[in-house]
Amino acid sequence: MDKDFTTLIVEDDPISFELYKTRLENYNLNIIHAENGKIAVEKTAKNPDIDLILMDIRMPVMDGYEATKEIRKFNKEIPIVAQTAYASIPEHQEMLSLGFNDFFEKPLHDEILKEIITKYRYKK
Repeated sequence: MDKDFTTLIVEDDPISFELYKTRLENYNLNIIHAENGKIAVEKTAKNPDIDLILMDIRMPVMDGYEATKEIRKFNKEIPIVAQTAYASIPEHQEMLSLGFNDFFEKPLHDEILKEIITKYRYKK
């Protein structure tokens, strides 16, 4: 199977990024990494082949909220899924109103990751 689905993982913690990368190996994805929201905005603007963004919320330089607002200025279609360990129920609603398509809470569970990848990969 060709790697026909590109996922940008926006994660400032190198260990968490490696965990995502390892868990996603079975899905045959092209994986791009951004260490903060500013880099995520730049990579999304330069790479129209990105199909899905997994966006951490709390990061240095630019957080996931601000990065999502910036990405939505030039790309309203790309699915952006928030990933956070800190969200409350009201914050989940706010995420959706700010331009995220979905969210999941850390720690990441394999079945949730599978649902998200399947949902957005086969929506193409």
